[in-house]
Amino acid sequence: MTVDDPLRESASRREQVIAANNFEGDGQKGKMTSALYGLDVQTRIGLIRHGIPAAAVADLSNRMGMGKELLLSSLGLPRATISRKERAAALLSRDESERLLGVASLIDMVQTMVEQSGDPAGFDAARWVAGWLSMPLPALAGATPASYMDTFEGQKLVADLLAMTQSGAYA
Repeated sequence: MTVDDPLRESASRREQVIAANNFEGDGQKGKMTSALYGLDVQTRIGLIRHGIPAAAVADLSNRMGMGKELLLSSLGLPRATISRKERAAALLSRDESERLLGVASLIDMVQTMVEQSGDPAGFDAARWVAGWLSMPLPALAGATPASYMDTFEGQKLVADLLAMTQSGAYA
């Protein structure tokens, strides 16, 4: 295996995800966000650099059962810009893509935690994350995790809080 092999594999996976995301007219609503889960770091970086289709915002909002306005607000994304990009079937910027993938990562994290801790049958990680993001937490001085999702550092903080709940380090 050469140094370039992992990059080629990642590029190949990225192309598969991008192809899966090109679902307009296929009647496959929801395929886009499901393709964003469980990605390795190299693929995620590639998607951020390439840009995720703007339609992923509405798709993620639907999957989470969270209003699109609330999702956009928590991510600090301007509604008018995202709506324009959705209408034009354009890609999100690097920053916008990274914020959206941050939410997908949280959902992945919760799903993995549930699978490791018990029976995941019937558990909807996306909807659970949506509810949890809106709950004020003492660890955040009464703020909601959603209010931290507009920055990379805030998303790391929220992910760390989730990890601590699994270990019992913070109740």
